[in-house]
Amino acid sequence: MASPSLPPSTFEAAFGGDPDLASAARVAVSEALKVQPGEKVLIVANPCRDSIEISRALFDAVLKVGGRPSLLVQPVKAQLDYAEEALIAAFESHPDVVMSISAEKMGKDRSGLETPYEWDEVSYDHVFHYQLYGAKTLRAFWSPRITRESFLRTVPIDYAELRGRCRRVKEVLDKAERIRVTNPKGTDITIGARGRSAFSDDGDFSLPGQGGNLPAGEVFLSPELGTAEGLIVFDGSISCVSGDLVLDRSVRAVVKGGFVAEVEGDSEAAEVRRSLEDGAESARRMAQEGRISPEKGEQYARNARNLGELGIGLNPRARISGNMLEDEKVLRTCHFAIGSNYDEDAPALVHFDGLVTEPTITAYLPRGREVVIERDGELLL
Repeated sequence: MASPSLPPSTFEAAFGGDPDLASAARVAVSEALKVQPGEKVLIVANPCRDSIEISRALFDAVLKVGGRPSLLVQPVKAQLDYAEEALIAAFESHPDVVMSISAEKMGKDRSGLETPYEWDEVSYDHVFHYQLYGAKTLRAFWSPRITRESFLRTVPIDYAELRGRCRRVKEVLDKAERIRVTNPKGTDITIGARGRSAFSDDGDFSLPGQGGNLPAGEVFLSPELGTAEGLIVFDGSISCVSGDLVLDRSVRAVVKGGFVAEVEGDSEAAEVRRSLEDGAESARRMAQEGRISPEKGEQYARNARNLGELGIGLNPRARISGNMLEDEKVLRTCHFAIGSNYDEDAPALVHFDGLVTEPTITAYLPRGREVVIERDGELLL
């Protein structure tokens, strides 16, 4: 009697293949993450076509290098939604690698917000951030709102060239005491950078504690707390609670003492103001419901207007499309984020990025040295 045949072991065998997507997935798995045989890989997806198609290709690519993939599909989560309990529990298996291919966000960690994870005197309100940045037990990439078209175009790039570009920019930012950004639309803002180290999203996520976006291609830092002063004129795209917007009209943000004091403009500016208010009110509501302390509620609410990031786009194949994941990587742009920062000393429930095009970025170093990183959008390093 013949033994029963086993079901297909890959998504490609079960549903058919997509050679282009399979090739791009191999780049992500082998070039960016360098997944090794036997490693546990957690892939997070949503029931959306692009998310599922990319996640299937990544699952198969992990299998082909001998990894142990698990694919978890949860409902779509917006910026203020909680992740499913099953996802948070999946981190208890201590994955070596995490790939988040979410249509929006991974979702907040309810228990982490109520009782933060502590590591080396730093508090983390999400188990993912705790394992990535604190304990450094995993490495990861995350691709919110990624589309098949964008994945195919922006992931298979020359990573050696990108990493060299990112390294040169990071070296300057790491030495900077302050940074000034201007652009032809009227942006003129200065941020402090003392005690800050830049993060390089260069597509090398091969060691524990490393993580970033795919598509890769930016260098960014958290401004020194309370130092940002000036005017930002967002003129490319901007993210809000409702999603990412390509801007037909500029949005002006007046920054004082490290916080956004005013947001000026038309309907897009009104949407940004509503988003900042939602971020603050959600924090206060959590405190009223007893899920976080009143002190933490006020801290999160205040930081909804914190200037949390300056980033510089460096991916040669990225273009402004209304997907901030890709938009913030576009050459000849920089971006600022309002809300939480990456140094974990300005926690907030929200993080809204906005693009500034054709910037001039000047780093002021010790002993009066100045280095122009970009002039009118042209990278000079």
